[in-house]
Parts: sequence; C-alpha cells; structure tokens
Amino acid sequence: MRSVRQCSRTACGRPAVATLTYVYADSTAVLGPLATTAEPHSYDLCAEHASRLTAPRGWDVVRLAPEFVETGPSHDDLVALAEAVREAGRPAQAAVPEGLPPAQRLTEDRRRGHLRVLRGDED
Repeated sequence: MRSVRQCSRTACGRPAVATLTYVYADSTAVLGPLATTAEPHSYDLCAEHASRLTAPRGWDVVRLAPEFVETGPSHDDLVALAEAVREAGRPAQAAVPEGLPPAQRLTEDRRRGHLRVLRGDED
C-alpha cells in the first residue's frame, strides 16, 4: 500500500510524490519517484515543490521523471485494506484441545485481548 508521507517543506501538508537526494561529490541534486522508505538524508516533496525545484548555483538537477503527479490509492490498495479490515473483524477461533468430552469443551475458557471469558455449563 502506498505511503502517506508528507512533503518535507515547512508548512506544506500535501502528500509526497517525489524524493530529492543530493550527491555532494558531483554537485548534483537528484529528483526521482517517491522512495519506498523514508531516508534520513533525503527529502520527500509534493508535486508542486518537485516541479518548482531549483538547485544552488553551479549545481545540476537530474530529474528522473519529467513530471510528478499526485495519485490516490489504487484499486489494489483499497481491496487490500478492505480485506485487512474484514479479517480483523472476524471472531477469533479458539483452539480446543483434542480429546476433551463435550461437557468440558463448553467450559473451556477463551481469551480476547486482556479479558478472559468463561463459558458456564448450559442446562
């Protein structure tokens, strides 16, 4: 699923679409697609800031894509999210030890989070 990282520019809350890194030895700023993970020495930029990027005098800017466009979640992202929510909402299946008589299976305790539920004998 796509990250919801925000633009690194101060006071900008737009979602990031590009990652800026500097190659100091070559005096080059490299602007590419959003990196899969946030790195401490790189900057995530929104579409507007990526398009307006300039480098210091004497530096080169290498753009790995001609244009960076903000995109929303894909169909696959939404399906994966729906499946995760559906799975989390299913009741937990308690493992009942094999070989217990039916009466003892009814009184077997189940754990849900930090609470313990004890089922009583049903008459």
